[in-house]
Amino acid sequence: MLSSLHIGRVVCGLIERGERLLIARRPAGKNLGLKWEFPGGKVEPGESDEDALHRELEEELGVRVNIIERLTPCFHRYPDFSLELVPFRCVLADIGEPLSREHEELKWITPDEISQYEFPEADLPVLEEYRTNNHPPERS
Repeated sequence: MLSSLHIGRVVCGLIERGERLLIARRPAGKNLGLKWEFPGGKVEPGESDEDALHRELEEELGVRVNIIERLTPCFHRYPDFSLELVPFRCVLADIGEPLSREHEELKWITPDEISQYEFPEADLPVLEEYRTNNHPPERS
């Protein structure tokens, strides 16, 4: 018997706008509630990671994105579930503002402000890679 539930593959988007990144606060009643994250969600069977990212960001935020690059996927085991997180750098494809359809709150922050927010443990390698590589923002 497995000691933890395996959630599977999860995609997330590090959405850049100028010098800022979009972060989303998880709802209080959900797993890892009130922690900040990069928006995204589960990859459905037969779906590519890229298609899942586009679908999830449309569902959660009402936005379309252009993918810049795929970052290094990482695996994390929590006490009651585990997941493989597949992150992507991206920019908004449209001028519109993202809507908070599934999150408590959305914020645009600078990479220097990331340490002021509590992220789930699975996101920490993604944050480290992003900061280490000091990705310059895409100019629109």
